[in-house]
Amino acid sequence: MDLTVISTYRCNSRCQMCYIWKNPTDQKEEVSVETLAKLPGGFDNLNVSGGEPTLRRDLADIIDVLYPKARILEISSNGLHPEKLVPIIKKYPKIKVRFSVEGDEATNNAIRGEKDGYATKMAGMRALQEAGGEDLGFAFVIQDENVDQLVRVYEMARQMGVELSTSTLHNAWQFYKNDNYFYDRKTVARKVEGLITSQLSSKQPKNWFRAYLNLGLIEKILGHERLITCTAGSDFAFIDPWSDVWSCNVRSDLLMGNLARQSWADIMASPEAQIARQKVHACKQNCWMVTTARTAMRSNIIPQLPKMGPLMWVLQNKLKVSMGGHIAFDRYIDYSHVEPTPHVQRTSFLGQKAKAPLVRGRNTPETRYPLKSFENN
Repeated sequence: MDLTVISTYRCNSRCQMCYIWKNPTDQKEEVSVETLAKLPGGFDNLNVSGGEPTLRRDLADIIDVLYPKARILEISSNGLHPEKLVPIIKKYPKIKVRFSVEGDEATNNAIRGEKDGYATKMAGMRALQEAGGEDLGFAFVIQDENVDQLVRVYEMARQMGVELSTSTLHNAWQFYKNDNYFYDRKTVARKVEGLITSQLSSKQPKNWFRAYLNLGLIEKILGHERLITCTAGSDFAFIDPWSDVWSCNVRSDLLMGNLARQSWADIMASPEAQIARQKVHACKQNCWMVTTARTAMRSNIIPQLPKMGPLMWVLQNKLKVSMGGHIAFDRYIDYSHVEPTPHVQRTSFLGQKAKAPLVRGRNTPETRYPLKSFENN
């Protein structure tokens, strides 16, 4: 099972596609190290995210507690405080770290509302490499404003000797957004084809399977159904800053329990968890994030291997690219059918002095997550 610990909603980025920064948590109310210590061992990928996890003063203590509990421990960061990660990486060089980068310097800083953000991330990545980091990389959110730079960022990452993970515009309670829509779905989707071809041209097998993940992103961008059924609540879960355990980070009706008040075993076996899984089975949300797609791709028999469908697609198209051929994307993707999308303009917060008020005492999921309607189609 995979797990994401959303350690805080405090964030020093001002992203146009994520409003966590407008809804900061009170650090006194955030999930504690003692609560996280109640988690069992045996997780596959355990991701410490936010908000921005480096804003947690006790991040090093959190990592000490969680590191033995997972095969892979990941930290998802905006990269604006790399100095806080250097000692962690020196102690645990195998920890997976991803810095968010949304394009070149001007594009990244505009989308993420970060003055000098790009330069800080580049210097920070080099610092983590010098500290001995073995699994470093960038994370890129595909959207109309940056898709032209997608392949270039991938090549930049390769030249630096680091990885690139991708996601795309999404609406979810975690992001406090329900108006993230593409301006031109088809144009954005076609640009992702170049990344898939580049990944299949790589000598690294993990890039080949990332190509399949990006095939799923094309389907998501166009508004098509998921390539593989979602298994939220069974194969992955989320813990929010108030210690609530959720099947996923999209629907605000899939609460399973609270780790501060219950054991992990009791939560997973609870009636609430069973109801949440039943809702997931009937869910019509078209989500395809690496967190959910990665688990969906895994074999039910040998979790370290992919399901037969993704495996065969990768092998066939890797062979085709290796022989100088081209991937017949229209064979896999129905570009004649594109879901309509409203045009909701995204706004850059770079240079704006908007300050997010801290609201204390949000004691229920209803007060914490006022948005109830989410569309990911």
